[in-house]
Amino acid sequence: MSITIYGIKACDTMKKARTWLDDHGVTYAFHDYKAVGIDRASLERWAAQVGWEVLLNRSGTTFRKLADADKTDLNQDKAVALMLDQPSMIKRPVLDVGGELLVGFKPDAYAAKFS
Repeated sequence: MSITIYGIKACDTMKKARTWLDDHGVTYAFHDYKAVGIDRASLERWAAQVGWEVLLNRSGTTFRKLADADKTDLNQDKAVALMLDQPSMIKRPVLDVGGELLVGFKPDAYAAKFS
């Protein structure tokens, strides 16, 4: 089964998630979407699977610094465009386990997935 964790290398939550995976012997690929980028098709597929509301990190400073016009009337197309333009607005991590997504790091959810 293919496992990829998507996020930003310097993110504290990413570090916790990667440490959890390492400590539990889970082999994975790491995709740094701040360094490498992320494509529209992936974001649209993720949004269809888990909802754009789950993917968009509204609590981060990048989102909070947006102009009010960019934050209002959000829908999937607008949210995907924002995340493409500034990948740090994607909630971290996105863990793809054979096509199934876990968004955000919750040790209990990871344990349930890999037990």
